[in-house]
Amino acid sequence: MAIHADTHDDLRLFQTGQHACGYWPERVARDLVLDPHDPRLGSIYPQALGWGFRRSGDLVYRPHCDHCRACVPVRIPVEAFRPDRSQRRCLARNADLVCRIVPAQRTDEQLALYRAYLRSRHRDGGMDDHGASEFDQFLIGRWSHGRFLEIREPAQPGQRGRLLAVAVTDVAGHALSAVYTFYAPDAAARGLGTLAILQQIQWARRDGIAHLYLGYWIRGHDKMDYKRRFRPLEAYDGRQWRDFSSGWGAVSAIG
Repeated sequence: MAIHADTHDDLRLFQTGQHACGYWPERVARDLVLDPHDPRLGSIYPQALGWGFRRSGDLVYRPHCDHCRACVPVRIPVEAFRPDRSQRRCLARNADLVCRIVPAQRTDEQLALYRAYLRSRHRDGGMDDHGASEFDQFLIGRWSHGRFLEIREPAQPGQRGRLLAVAVTDVAGHALSAVYTFYAPDAAARGLGTLAILQQIQWARRDGIAHLYLGYWIRGHDKMDYKRRFRPLEAYDGRQWRDFSSGWGAVSAIG
């Protein structure tokens, strides 16, 4: 299978075999994957985000299951976004923290935080034994134009502030893509996942970037449903992006 890219050359597109669904354990899944060996992948990636694709390591993929359409690509139009009351409380609660954007280069401190997060959130899920090579393969990759948004406690005299969270973020043309966020399990009450998205929105707005891609919203899924709280939100229906609030939540997830 091939699709037509802006380069006027064919870009090969593969469909995977069936594999276990990462969101619903009783289901099987398939993905569409852009040719991982195509040397243009880094330059095509911004356009692929607009087609509903996402990056994991060097792979650019989109769910394409036989009888399920639960995974809906969503993005935030940055200029139109306004935080709701809960999100404003999150910003106020974390006003003491320090955020900075750093190169996507693994440090021992980041790796230790990543491993602690996986042990807490994904125990026995196949990721809790990840080490340095898996960190690099999954979060950095070889061609992506990524950055790490670090969130730290205030620095003490002669010390660096404790690292609380890292939001792995791709910079893709006129968009940011939130790839993955991990944070200190003992600081979960701060709402660091929400804070990371709010900081990515501020980053995009500051740099004149139009959209923040959030990956896939899945109705009724505890770990994915939070994305609908960021408004306005746009959803991709396979042909175009449209306002999420225009009845999207009523669309059947199966079929």
